[in-house]
Amino acid sequence: MLKLFVRAGLVLLALSTVASADPIKVTLLGTGVPTPRPTSFSASTLVEAGSEKLLFDLGRGSTMQLYKLKIPLGAITANFITHLHSDHLVGLPDMWLTGWLATPWASRKGPMKLYGPKGTVAMTENLTKAFADDIRIRIDDEHLDPAAIAFAATEIAPGLVYESNGVKVAAIEVNHGEKIKPSFGYVVEYSGHKVVLSGDTKYDERIAKAAEGADLLIHEVAVIEPELLVKSPVYKDIQAHHTSPEEAGRIFASARPKLAVYSHIVFGAVKPTPDIPEEPLILRTRTSYKGPLLVGRDMMSFVIGETVEAFAPEGTRLAP
Repeated sequence: MLKLFVRAGLVLLALSTVASADPIKVTLLGTGVPTPRPTSFSASTLVEAGSEKLLFDLGRGSTMQLYKLKIPLGAITANFITHLHSDHLVGLPDMWLTGWLATPWASRKGPMKLYGPKGTVAMTENLTKAFADDIRIRIDDEHLDPAAIAFAATEIAPGLVYESNGVKVAAIEVNHGEKIKPSFGYVVEYSGHKVVLSGDTKYDERIAKAAEGADLLIHEVAVIEPELLVKSPVYKDIQAHHTSPEEAGRIFASARPKLAVYSHIVFGAVKPTPDIPEEPLILRTRTSYKGPLLVGRDMMSFVIGETVEAFAPEGTRLAP
């Protein structure tokens, strides 16, 4: 009998050890901006924690990237919007409508859970009106579940906005400009680990505070050549709504995450390039931050456990 209890205890200990070591996986589905680029879709990040698959922003190409990962659209448990700029939303109708279809790579069960700032509910109501004919036809012709084309939309405020299966998601308000309010970043916590996504923002110390001791801090950045700021005034307005590399470095230095990663990279050059050069971005950041840093690329991924491991899109391990 004693041996039986000992064995049972060892099994429970092993199970609890596995559960506590259960990693978080983060994948950058899109690291780009409104401008179409051949190497980057627009903003979208997947966080997998336990049984939860959470999508933060639904930019251009988010469904295609999920397909590459062999993740059915219906497997996404909740969706979160940082703000209502189009480059963070143009993939929403695709995710919503395509995820409803009765195919193995879609098949959403129940309403689409969506969390976002004020205006989110009105947007979903207008989308439903815009696609009313398609919805009616598919219900009549394909006998799709009407409940699964509904939105379960929630307009959020700063603080805890989602809790399920041991995963907590909190919203932090950030400063993306006076006329873009509210805008949010998000903090995901699971199994003693923390991932922070800045959303679109100017320099904001609230992000540094929220990200203190984070395993992974994903932050936006705008790196625009000084000559272009003079030549094209519109880039001054763009820069004024975003964080410079030097400012982001100060956030990283204050928060001291295990790994800092750039995503949603606004790049402006006098001579356009097909890809975003890393060197000027890294060099400018290093004036204020010397810690672990990577420039995000579409489909770059991170596994968070006792350490934070980074992987290139093709699966090669990266050394920050």
